[in-house]
Amino acid sequence: VQLQASGGGLVQAGGSLRLSCAVSGRTFSTFALAWFRQAPGKEREFVAVIRRTGVTVYTYYGDSVKGRFTISRDNAKRMVYLQMNTLKPDDTAVYYCAAKDGLRDLYSGEKYEYWGQGTEVTVSS
Repeated sequence: VQLQASGGGLVQAGGSLRLSCAVSGRTFSTFALAWFRQAPGKEREFVAVIRRTGVTVYTYYGDSVKGRFTISRDNAKRMVYLQMNTLKPDDTAVYYCAAKDGLRDLYSGEKYEYWGQGTEVTVSS
């Protein structure tokens, strides 16, 4: 499984960005797909995850991004997205998309088997 993240850039505080992650390889529809981020000098942080059970889609967010970020997926295109609104300087980080089989430990980066290369987001004040 390979993941390719894109869409990062420089944006002013209050602005928006949409990150994209293309997933290739094994069956896409059964994976939990997540975004994590890591700011300079800080530990990796869970941002959001999306999973599907049957026809029901579930999304979960880290406390710092709830209400501002939205994760979505397009199974036909094998893509996962992170729409980021009302960006703050504290959102500055390298953002990584990740994928895992199974529905447990969704918030723990150590449990994810597959990772993209990261895309950098810088929010200026």
